[in-house]
Amino acid sequence: MSLAPRLDIRQSQSLVMTPQLQQAIKLLTLSNLEVEAFIAEEVEKNPLLDASAVREVATPERPEREAPAGADELVAGTAPSEDRGLDLDYATESHQQDSVADGGTGPDGGLSLNGTNGSGGLGGEDGPDWDSLANDAPSLAEHLEAQVALILSGTELTIAAHIIDQLDEAGYLTVPLDEIAGRLGVPLAMVEAALKVVQGLDPTGVGARDLAECLALQAKEVDRYDPCMAKLIAHLDLLARGELVRLKRICGVDDEDMADMIRELRGYDPKPGCRYGGEPSQAVVPDLFVTRTKAGWGIELNTATLPRVLVNRRYYQELRHSPQDKGSKAWLADCLASANWLMKALDQRQRTIIRVATEIVKQQEAFFLHGVAHLKPLTLARVAEAIGMHESTVSRVTSNKYLSCARGLFELKFFFTSGIAAADGGDAVSAEAVKSAIKALIANEGAKILSDDTLVELLQAKGFDIARRTVAKYRESLGIGSSVQRRRARALAG
Repeated sequence: MSLAPRLDIRQSQSLVMTPQLQQAIKLLTLSNLEVEAFIAEEVEKNPLLDASAVREVATPERPEREAPAGADELVAGTAPSEDRGLDLDYATESHQQDSVADGGTGPDGGLSLNGTNGSGGLGGEDGPDWDSLANDAPSLAEHLEAQVALILSGTELTIAAHIIDQLDEAGYLTVPLDEIAGRLGVPLAMVEAALKVVQGLDPTGVGARDLAECLALQAKEVDRYDPCMAKLIAHLDLLARGELVRLKRICGVDDEDMADMIRELRGYDPKPGCRYGGEPSQAVVPDLFVTRTKAGWGIELNTATLPRVLVNRRYYQELRHSPQDKGSKAWLADCLASANWLMKALDQRQRTIIRVATEIVKQQEAFFLHGVAHLKPLTLARVAEAIGMHESTVSRVTSNKYLSCARGLFELKFFFTSGIAAADGGDAVSAEAVKSAIKALIANEGAKILSDDTLVELLQAKGFDIARRTVAKYRESLGIGSSVQRRRARALAG
């Protein structure tokens, strides 16, 4: 074996993730609103992108062009290289015609609250900014610090502020008092006194070190903390297990008094800190609309949230013919190439979403007609095979996308579920359909609580071949307790 240096030529293949390829993949996973934010960033970087283009209504003189290569071909780099379709005019696209989303749009293309064009009422520009009002809500710490600053000062205020900083989001103090005293270098008595002040703040129950203390603080606030209530709060474990006979004996009360005390406890807030702070809830905006028509199903993109952007070729021609050096010409060419690629990627994204959604509706038509009980097992691979795309492309398309139909708002991932074999050997049924059946059986169980074994028998009678452990798993995923827990809860409610 020679150890001398030498030159070898080898041939190999590798997949290179170009910036354009990464951009196309990223666009597939984004929702319409996220794409709009992405386009806004691109417009700032690329002067040839024009986001102020006004969409026109399609006319018979401007028919829809032949669909270009699919998203898989675009990502793989095998799409035709001609420039046709790069400078897109969305007025000519079939998925941009007047639709459910076009009705009641504001001046910026968004839906107004009053269903009009957004020029008046709550949807106008002069209307209140509800989002900013929600974001101005104080956090729990801010709410408590504003109160304690009016009561304490100096060292006492410093200790109380430190205690407030240690509260969790529910308002509980999880740090031992002696640890706080050692950390601040103050006597334990001062920390206890500061905690007592904090526990007297609004909302009542903050600063408690456990659930019993939280409920006790609220009972004291309404002057209901008598010896019987104190004993009940001290034995919450017995209450959770439904041992009412033992509780009545410990508290020394009869059935009526026990029911009254339990009713009082249920009126207290076990997590008082959750009233403040936290992230404001965000409304889910559908990316697709599915409607029933005489000819079948109408599937269209939510045009109110779709970005409208064109390549400004007039401005490109002005810049191109203006005096510029070699570097400026190269920069302008890069801007044009980037803008053209982005337009084509956006077009392919929308066409791909429509193709995937159309196949989902086709596969799950029984759900749209009759409800969740008729949802069928469906996999990404099955949809990918039907539309001639890769499974990973379908997975990206169905991420962060929501579909609105007559039955409600659903994430596209909702329609992909595992299957449960049918007892009669017929077609498998969706796991969501089984969960719906379990939920309906328990909701109508009446005076007799149904055990998991009984649920298995009832489900098998409905044609579901399911095991007991699967029933228990689905029941727990629905947030429904066991038969023992439901029996105890019913006893407490009674």
